[in-house]
Amino acid sequence: MDAVAQVFQNNPWLLYLIITWSAIWKALALWHAARNTQLVWYIVLIVVNTVGILEIIYLLFFRKKKSDDYLFS
Repeated sequence: MDAVAQVFQNNPWLLYLIITWSAIWKALALWHAARNTQLVWYIVLIVVNTVGILEIIYLLFFRKKKSDDYLFS
C-alpha cells in the first residue's frame, strides 16, 4: 500500500485524473439508469466504485438502447 501512496504523492495529477475519469463515467451511467427507470442499476452504480469499469459495462451492455441512440445522448 505504501507504493500506491508514494505514486500518488509523487504524481498528484494522476489521482485527479482517476477521480475525473470515474466521475464522468458515473454521471453518464447514473443519468441513463435514471432516465430508463432502472432502479436496481442506479443503486448499484451509486454504491459500487470501480473507477468507471462497472459504469462502462452498464452503458455498453445493459442500458436500454434506441435505434437512433448514441452512447452519450
